[in-house]
Amino acid sequence: MNTRSTILLSLAISFSAALELHAVEIFSPNQKIQVSFVNMKIDSIDQGLFYEIKNEGETLIAPSQLSFEFSDQPPLEDGLAVSASEVTERDSTWAPAYGERSLVRDHYNECAIWVAEQQGPRRQFTIRVRAYNQGVAFCYEFPKQDALQSFTIESENTEFKFENDSPAWATYSAQGLYEKLPISKIKNGCERPLTVQVSDDCFVSLAEARLVDYARTKFDPIGEGKPGVTTSLASDVKAEAPYRTPWRVVMIAQSPGALLENNDLLLNLNAPCAIEDPSWIKPGKVIRETSLTTSGGVACVDFAVRNGLQYIEYDAGWYGLEYDDASDATTITLDPQRSKGPLDLHKVIEYAKQKNIGVIVYVNRRALEKQLDEILPLYKKWGIAGVKYGFVNVGSQQWTAWLHDAVRKAADHRLMVDIHDEYRPTGYSRTYPNLMTQEGIRGDETKPTNDQTLTILFTRMLAGAGDNTICYYDPRVTENASHAYQLAKAVCFYSPWQFVYWYDSPAEIEQEENREIEFFAQVPTVWDDTRVLDAAIGEYAVMARKSGGNWFLGCMNAATPRDIRASLSFLEEGAQYEATIYSTDKQLNTRTNVAISKQPVNSTTTLNLHLAKNDGAAVHIQKM
Repeated sequence: MNTRSTILLSLAISFSAALELHAVEIFSPNQKIQVSFVNMKIDSIDQGLFYEIKNEGETLIAPSQLSFEFSDQPPLEDGLAVSASEVTERDSTWAPAYGERSLVRDHYNECAIWVAEQQGPRRQFTIRVRAYNQGVAFCYEFPKQDALQSFTIESENTEFKFENDSPAWATYSAQGLYEKLPISKIKNGCERPLTVQVSDDCFVSLAEARLVDYARTKFDPIGEGKPGVTTSLASDVKAEAPYRTPWRVVMIAQSPGALLENNDLLLNLNAPCAIEDPSWIKPGKVIRETSLTTSGGVACVDFAVRNGLQYIEYDAGWYGLEYDDASDATTITLDPQRSKGPLDLHKVIEYAKQKNIGVIVYVNRRALEKQLDEILPLYKKWGIAGVKYGFVNVGSQQWTAWLHDAVRKAADHRLMVDIHDEYRPTGYSRTYPNLMTQEGIRGDETKPTNDQTLTILFTRMLAGAGDNTICYYDPRVTENASHAYQLAKAVCFYSPWQFVYWYDSPAEIEQEENREIEFFAQVPTVWDDTRVLDAAIGEYAVMARKSGGNWFLGCMNAATPRDIRASLSFLEEGAQYEATIYSTDKQLNTRTNVAISKQPVNSTTTLNLHLAKNDGAAVHIQKM
């Protein structure tokens, strides 16, 4: 890592009859983004601590207050003195165990802003702020001190005020419906990331990073019809100094596609990989075994081998009724409402191992909470590859800490993890990459309309991987989209464990004569590079992702038919490629109406694709 002092710090003190400011200003490495922290007084009356963010001189976040309320002492709100450390620039790169790109740059200017009470108990804290070219992040650090040792945070009041009542895309649960509305109309409990269109060429997303031992935040309106939101914690936070909060993040980009391209900002705000040798962690594609039988498991293993998948998954019901506290996840005891069996899970695991296929099992939170320390070493002994944590408690500090501890414990036994249902990531998979994916997404199980899917892509997916549970042959697909659109989802929706057949059994899939499922066999789940070629939130997206020498394109469209012109200038100059295109052809006499065509392409080619309403296309580009 290269570290050098900069002269970007400006300590400005100005005085007037009306306004007194003590300001600290920090700029991004490219000098375009400016963040200022100000102790503001008007007519000698202390107004408290505020911050402001500008992009190329234009205000993005208007002066917004920062304060804390405690259950056992006065709030930290006003009467604060501000000083700062020297700004340092840090520029490094790191290689993730897997991801949406094989190399991540971490480039920012950082400053520690010291805030201390001038009167009263003389408490102090530090705001650690980082200015990136892609946005701003700051967190609070409470050092060990006589006046603030063990304490309980009742409320963290971090405001995000906007100059104008810009449109935002809001939802109120991790799997809820998104609505486009003015910021002033947002209600209590708005999910993060919260994406806002400040102007035609400026998009902002408010997010959270490094949430490990703290209460999850959502956003509440500032009130009085003003355009802005403030943090709202899911519970009190019990802390003992020294203590550090999660990062508050303001992602900034010229387009929604650029926001998605920059989503590794949240990973950068987490600690490096804590697993000494992560080579046992294997991304891959998954088929869910729906019959909960031995024969069904064997059939899924054989199907996985034939069709380029790496895992099968036994979902709820294999150890009893998942909602019954008496169900024992150390046993193989079928829920009779789901399957009459028989199920010899050990036989399936051994057969899968011989075929180099991993087995994942689902365990509901009821069993996890009482049996976690027992089942993890047991499952490792059985030969299970990973566990899907189901219906976990989320939100409060207690359950946030428990869940991340459960991820670490799984790593101790070399088990990978998929978290369901309301959990949304904040970048912890950098530190513990055995956390493969998570739900926190309105996936295909819920039959989302395409405008919802194309909103999720630029809101929820900014936070990290989403277990979207792709349904391919299920009838619900044709209610909202084409099958070519479903193929494209495997490119556009990032998940290192990608469920590509959620409701389909091998027999049902292979009775069809649809060659296009070769695309699922070939498409990877992790990438060397990611590009968003064109997009509009809720309307359409064209994405390109690279794996080795291959590129894959996903094109998704909602309500308006459109012609896509996709420049392939990202291909290696001078090299020749062949593009295999999977698109909709209603004239085909097949169940899915997916046509397959091929054409030579190179870096000067522009692909022309017509997408009907609720249609899509997928493209596999291979070097010749």
